[in-house]
Amino acid sequence: MTDGQEVELATDSCRVRTPRSADPGSVHPDLLALAAWTVVAPWARGRIEFDRPVSAGFAEALYGGWGIEVGPVGAPGARQGSRLAISYSGGADSVAVAALLPEAPLVHFRRVSHPRIPNRWTHYRSDVLAGLAVKTGRDVTVVESDLEFLLKSPRPGYPEHHAVTVGALLSADAMDLGGIALGYEIGSRWLGGGRYVHRYTPDNPMWSGHGPWGRLFAAAGLPIVLPVAGISEAMTMRIALNSELKDQVRWCLRGDMNGPCGRCGKCLYKELIQAAIERRPMRTAITADRPVARKWQQPPPYGGQEMIEYGCAHVPGIEGTPFARAAEYLQATRESTAWLERCYPPAVEEVPEPWRKTIEAIMVRDFGYMGTDDIERVENWGRR
Repeated sequence: MTDGQEVELATDSCRVRTPRSADPGSVHPDLLALAAWTVVAPWARGRIEFDRPVSAGFAEALYGGWGIEVGPVGAPGARQGSRLAISYSGGADSVAVAALLPEAPLVHFRRVSHPRIPNRWTHYRSDVLAGLAVKTGRDVTVVESDLEFLLKSPRPGYPEHHAVTVGALLSADAMDLGGIALGYEIGSRWLGGGRYVHRYTPDNPMWSGHGPWGRLFAAAGLPIVLPVAGISEAMTMRIALNSELKDQVRWCLRGDMNGPCGRCGKCLYKELIQAAIERRPMRTAITADRPVARKWQQPPPYGGQEMIEYGCAHVPGIEGTPFARAAEYLQATRESTAWLERCYPPAVEEVPEPWRKTIEAIMVRDFGYMGTDDIERVENWGRR
């Protein structure tokens, strides 16, 4: 099970290719074990044996989070590193993190075909996304892997969300990494993650620093850092589109080098947000009767509902868009969505110490902290 959804294996092996460390023997065994765990966690029960000893701290963290006994144990204590890298997809959220941390190297995960599994998602242009990452001109490590083809249903994907960091894990020693930053914003970190729940989740097991995954990454010497977890998707998009990386922003998985496809559900959702932050009418040929717009014709709750509310409150002429019914249901206003333009303070407090002051200064300067009423709205999300 992943995210409460059943996942089924299609094959029993996968490959990861990273230019940073060709010799697995040079990688700390905790990093190797964590990379493996991000792939096999949905199917592991009782005990897991790695091919080399891990540290006692790593074994304790894995047992504490999942009840899995680990062996062998006996590696030196937790590794350390000094640099922060960014797990970079090229979407607005990860571009926002890259814009806020201009000195941080980028690690991009690129899906490649599997030698034994047919590609059932040929429209996914991983080559385009990797090409755009390289065009940033930043220090970019492109990691290639076929691990997403491990899954048989419902489509290729990560066995666990954290498998996207497998390249950073295997490159961490060679890059002297002491943390990995991801672009999860307030909805993903604090408001339930969007797809499966719609409620305030301070103990989100996937992304909280004290949750099982957070403890395990920290035990391996590569703590998870969420620099934009206190602000909304609208604000991360604003950062990204106002940055020098704006030409490389790409949330669509189908488009070519000329631009996004403009026909998929993600394009529709992101166009709503972009139109909202630019305070203009939507530009889309998608109509309410299209399958990709069907869910917005139903009553809430919606995945990413905070952004649907924000879009409906700020897009002129929303009644003439595929979100007209959602706007009627939600009755959102500019006043009721103003909290989505400010920063939730506990998200900054959760950033590991080496990078907290940097993120705090940016949040105070560019957004300001939420007041008591805003915080109450966040912490009662999904209960009303």
